[in-house]
Amino acid sequence: MTTNRGTFEAATGDDPPLPEGDVEQRSREVRAAVDGLLQIRRLTGGEGTGDARRRPAEWERRRPVRAVALALEAAGVRPSAVDASGARVATGYRVTAGERPGTAVVEWVGPPGSGAAQEEESALGACVPALERLGWEALLYRGPRRRRFLEVEPLGGAPST
Repeated sequence: MTTNRGTFEAATGDDPPLPEGDVEQRSREVRAAVDGLLQIRRLTGGEGTGDARRRPAEWERRRPVRAVALALEAAGVRPSAVDASGARVATGYRVTAGERPGTAVVEWVGPPGSGAAQEEESALGACVPALERLGWEALLYRGPRRRRFLEVEPLGGAPST
């Protein structure tokens, strides 16, 4: 999300919904963030190491929640959202930190009665190619209460600590 200071933050799914009039501006901000990301990858990736789109930069590896959220938002996947009280008001992806350093978890969540649980397998399945295009490996798991989620790490593994 764009904060009052003008700093871009990718939507993690735990943010307030964007006002309807901001959709085009948000799209421009996301494109600029991805262009900047790819430029960082080109500058820090070294020569002869292949396509920069397939190798997350070191800062992405250290901040996988932000990087994975940006990859999903850039692919046009809709994020979930919460209101001021923290109640979920939109169905979509939610990105949180994984258990292992350098990993993220993607869930498909929504307000009670939204049908998010019935959509999660196909919706999360659609997230996989979007993540792979920007160098992330995503594996689908079934967790507590039989809810599915993606565990995501950079291709080539998470950074060592």
